[in-house]
Amino acid sequence: MQVAEKGHQPRLSLGEDRNMVTKLLSINLTLFAFLLFVKVIYLLGRYHESSFEDVMDWLTLPASPARLLTKPWSLLTSMFTHAAIHSNQWFDWSIVYNMIWLFFFGSTLQHLAGYQRIVPLYLYGGLVAALFYITGMNLIPSLHLLASTSYTLGAAGSVMCLAVAVTTLAPRYRILPTMGGGIPLWVITLLYVVSLLGSNVLEGHDNSLYLTLAGGALTGFVMIRQWERGNDWGAPLNRFLYKLSHLFHPDEENTRDLLVSTGMPFRRVSTKSPTVPEARLNEILDKISMQGIDALTLEEKETLLRASRGE
Repeated sequence: MQVAEKGHQPRLSLGEDRNMVTKLLSINLTLFAFLLFVKVIYLLGRYHESSFEDVMDWLTLPASPARLLTKPWSLLTSMFTHAAIHSNQWFDWSIVYNMIWLFFFGSTLQHLAGYQRIVPLYLYGGLVAALFYITGMNLIPSLHLLASTSYTLGAAGSVMCLAVAVTTLAPRYRILPTMGGGIPLWVITLLYVVSLLGSNVLEGHDNSLYLTLAGGALTGFVMIRQWERGNDWGAPLNRFLYKLSHLFHPDEENTRDLLVSTGMPFRRVSTKSPTVPEARLNEILDKISMQGIDALTLEEKETLLRASRGE
């Protein structure tokens, strides 16, 4: 029986330490606000347009491998960067679109599978999306001519990763179940994909967006399938981030509640616990699978805690 940490996680809790979705939203929105402020200062100061473009050049991901070698950090910064680079655009509306869907898919996944899934999927999805973008721009003939001057930015690949991950995990999960039985998650994901691709066509952008979306989607599917089989590819990253965040507090103990999980999340498991019958444990895990952790009673949560501790 595997034991994984998972505190009681409300779908929206801006003050919750372990709400990784709101942390990612905060990073994206803070950087966006900072860049918007910088752009306003540059434009009001009548600086040349290229001045702000020089700032953005440090954050955006270039399609050229040679340029990437001069700023490898852009693999990370690009997935958090949203900004209208040219002076004829004041506001990048993609930040609104991406953050709405990041909140929706991220919160749903966090509710179903725990906060530990969110950051690894976001970062790994963004990195693979970046690699797909660079590879495709340099190998696809119709895009190769643009590679030397092209760049990408934004969270589209990471959000697609989360969308595919949660839909793969629970495609029939109902959103707003009290309203006529609710809407299946897969339907909302389909609407998201169609609207994203449709807006790309209507706005006349090139096909490079499809590369990042494909990379993010593949990552989300593979990682969540591996997690269902008991292979948590995000665990090393979570351990690294935990140690990094506690660098100056090495003796601080994690005292949050523990939740029993398995390779197949919220499915039947074998347990050696002498005080919690296996049938009772499986009944609770099935309830989480169908209704989410918020549906558990206090007694059921205490039962899971005892099982995780082997009491």
